[in-house]
Amino acid sequence: MTDGDRIIAFAETYLHWPDGPKVGEPIELDAWQKGELKKVFDNPHGTRTYLLSVARRNSKTVLAAIIVLAYLVGPFTKQNSQVVSGAMSREQASLIFKAAAAMIELSPEVAPLAHVKTATKEIHGLAQNTHYKALAAEGSTALGISARLAVLDELGQVQGPTSEFVDAITTSQGSHDDALLVAISTQAPSDDDLFSTWLDNAQTANDPHTVCSVYAADENCDILDEAQWEKANPGIDVFRSRADIRQQAERAKRMPANENSFRNLILNQRVDQVSSFIPAGVWKNNGAAPAPLDPDIPVWGGLDLSQRTDLTALVLAQKINGIWNVHTHAWTPRDTMLDRERNDGAPYSAWVRQGYLRATPGSTVDLDHIAAHLVEITAGLTIAAIFADRWRLEQLQNELARQDIDLPLEPMGQGYKSMSPALDNLEAELLNGRIAHGGNPVLTMAMMSAKVQADPAGNRKLLKGRYNKRIDSAIALAMCFGPTDINAQTNKAPQGDLDAYLAAPIVV
Repeated sequence: MTDGDRIIAFAETYLHWPDGPKVGEPIELDAWQKGELKKVFDNPHGTRTYLLSVARRNSKTVLAAIIVLAYLVGPFTKQNSQVVSGAMSREQASLIFKAAAAMIELSPEVAPLAHVKTATKEIHGLAQNTHYKALAAEGSTALGISARLAVLDELGQVQGPTSEFVDAITTSQGSHDDALLVAISTQAPSDDDLFSTWLDNAQTANDPHTVCSVYAADENCDILDEAQWEKANPGIDVFRSRADIRQQAERAKRMPANENSFRNLILNQRVDQVSSFIPAGVWKNNGAAPAPLDPDIPVWGGLDLSQRTDLTALVLAQKINGIWNVHTHAWTPRDTMLDRERNDGAPYSAWVRQGYLRATPGSTVDLDHIAAHLVEITAGLTIAAIFADRWRLEQLQNELARQDIDLPLEPMGQGYKSMSPALDNLEAELLNGRIAHGGNPVLTMAMMSAKVQADPAGNRKLLKGRYNKRIDSAIALAMCFGPTDINAQTNKAPQGDLDAYLAAPIVV
């Protein structure tokens, strides 16, 4: 048997699927996975570096875990050797460890050969005193290791051409003649990012000790072309659902804000996932004047508290006759307003005169004034909840308590986990024309400046397109749609003339 045959036989004889629909069943590698393993381990020159770029959800984590176990307790074990995997975040770093640990647990032959330490994400190979540890750039150091095998997961997340964490791992392999470096990832956004430079160098240098495989769709291809899906997803119809890709492709076609993310994560193209959240045309189509807030219908709110130079924004949303009526309130510090107006290119002073923006005394937004205005704005309304970012929330709650004010403020994060479902819900309502925002200029500025960024799992969050553009109101609007089941909200028909009611001017 060749080394490629040996690792394939090891995986299919002793290992089981760690998760998914086949969890617990013996592993049967797909043809593309067997091909990759044979390219790496049957390379007549010997492989020192293996670079694999493939779209997400093609079982590349399982492939990486198989290689880890082959060096830890399998056919390539070497006494007292060290194996590491690394990623930029703790969550990403845990994926290969979890897959390897689950494979060990599920295998009656392999389980007696290894000791798993979940708390520290370590595994000890008992027969040859081997050791594996998962490392994260944000929480640990890679100094002091001497890795015979190093696996870098989702290296495309590294922004820019260098990383001290990656350098520490790669330089740790110098003492091993048979060291192997594996980097598995979707494409990085730009040519200047670290993983892109590695791929480009591998494809031009023709180093016989480097194996490089890139599964990617053609540049500028039609995102609905199924042949292009297959180029980037070698595990389609086996590990990767074709129906799911079709659903995401159709969504990206309808909603251009999702196209870059689709091209990067699903078509494995080198494009920046950061794109505009909502096209101007979609936002304009939802620009009808919102109805006045009905005191008998629940109102949901989002509150984005400001830092020194940002705006503070409150958005209230209420569903009437299937339409979410959105009312926006915003505050800015008076003393620095004109300087920031010039810097941001936004007519803050004009918006104050027009009533779209409130100027609070001082150089920062005063929470005393915010608390008083919140009482004024919400008086007589049925407030279901106001979701607020955690930053300065405790200060605001203390101020409300000091003034003996009781409001249902709920903390909500603004990272991927919290914002992704909120953006999904808001996006669906906008695409279906079920928002009435009245063209509020503060909210419109925020929505047109907001970009959306996706993580490797496809979760999304908002961020500024440029440093001097304020997106506080956009974040506040999205927060209204996060922790609530928006489809279950009460639809109450207003009394009197419906057309006149819906045409009523916005109250600022």
